[in-house]
Amino acid sequence: MGFAAKAIEFLALGFVFFLGALVLVGLLLFVVDRLQTQDAIRRNYPVVGRFRHLFSTMGEFFRQYFFAMDREEMPFNRAQREWVGRAAEGVGNTVAFGSTRNITVPGTPIFVNAPFPPLDDQYASTEPLCIGADARVPYMAPSFFNISGMSYGALSQPAVRALSRGAREAGVWLNTGEGGLSPFHLEGGCDIVFQIGTAKYGVRNAEGGLSDTKLREIAANPTVRMFELKLSQGAKPGKGGILPAAKVSAEIAAIRGIAEGQASISPNRHPEMRDFDDLLDMISHVREVTGKPVGIKTVVGSEVVMREMFMVIASRPKAAPDFITIDGGEGGTGAAPMPLIDLVGMSVREALPLVCNLRDEYGFRDRIRLISSGKLVNPGDVAWALAAGADFVTSARGFMFSLGCIQALKCNKNTCPTGITTHDPRFQKGLVVEDKYKRVARYATEIIHEVETIAHSVGVTEPRKLRRRHVRIMQEDGHSRPMNEIMPSYSAVAQT
Repeated sequence: MGFAAKAIEFLALGFVFFLGALVLVGLLLFVVDRLQTQDAIRRNYPVVGRFRHLFSTMGEFFRQYFFAMDREEMPFNRAQREWVGRAAEGVGNTVAFGSTRNITVPGTPIFVNAPFPPLDDQYASTEPLCIGADARVPYMAPSFFNISGMSYGALSQPAVRALSRGAREAGVWLNTGEGGLSPFHLEGGCDIVFQIGTAKYGVRNAEGGLSDTKLREIAANPTVRMFELKLSQGAKPGKGGILPAAKVSAEIAAIRGIAEGQASISPNRHPEMRDFDDLLDMISHVREVTGKPVGIKTVVGSEVVMREMFMVIASRPKAAPDFITIDGGEGGTGAAPMPLIDLVGMSVREALPLVCNLRDEYGFRDRIRLISSGKLVNPGDVAWALAAGADFVTSARGFMFSLGCIQALKCNKNTCPTGITTHDPRFQKGLVVEDKYKRVARYATEIIHEVETIAHSVGVTEPRKLRRRHVRIMQEDGHSRPMNEIMPSYSAVAQT
């Protein structure tokens, strides 16, 4: 018998064994599925019913890569992610043949171009803006676009290192998130905003309260420019931060001041703050101890509550926060209950103009800076926020996309395939800091450049000079209306 014939016989025998094994496995699964009681589908449709779970699990993958159109996905669609990707790569962000965006969708912002904009040599350019002029060490912030709070622990070591180095390269600040200040935040030498969460990670004493000694140690670092008291965040207002036990390594436990290997769940609010007077007491205390500007981060629930806050601030102007970060209910996180993600907290599109008007009404326009956050990742989003009244805009997920995030929705499972939100070395090795920090810097730089392009088009010389009259909002009847008519500024209301 020739070699070819023997090979065919061997393959045939192998195929028979394979079929036999397949039948045996199928019979075994049939028996297991019939006898189990947890899954009705598998019990009624043994073996075949298993495909339902497989297809459901793979649904996100198929929708993202094969079925969803460019503008259909949530929370961010392909067009948004690809813009960030092109900006981070440093390739051209020009497109051909026309926009794929449906501008007839109600709520779509449209910028009003000037009939005679400045010439190209009069291009709009960003100017630094002071935060906390009354603090002992004010901060002259160079950029209107910066990196929002993302904790080391929620993010991996290489991700934080890349953000730090990229922030330094682009001249933007990096917010630590509530997880404390790690060596990796400091590695790049960028400006740092230290966030104090409800658990006081990094500045807590043995009882979990605020430690003045640790505050002074943090403030002594010249790259730490400001402190932010986190009251709530957009994805989970009313609930504290959640870090799964699998992510609490010895290193992270030491940085935060917590127990290793145990889930880290911070309180839903600062226990020592029962009202706005207590909040102002805390702001004053932290500012006195550190000498640095101090602000708050919050989600807006209603105008009534925000007005109450400004009334208290007006009665104690020296205790006013140096900045207020408004996070919209559409904000993101690595882990949060679905009801809070979906149903709680006002959108930044409504909250930002509201808070801006209240700030101006109570006379704090030049005293309290407004920072806008919550799903603002593209130039149009950022330009809208500046026109609505923000002095600064911060983004977390935009910078995650610049690091290579593919929206796999695995942030809470320690299995992030791009190495951004995992502490598994197998996945972390895919995030090469030397490459990714450049992407972070290019993304920030391109956002700033393109917002300046929008500002130039509408005829102003600096992005913060954008006003609500420069934006029109599409209505349900197919016509757009000026934003200053839909959401008048306080100055406009006061003149009527």
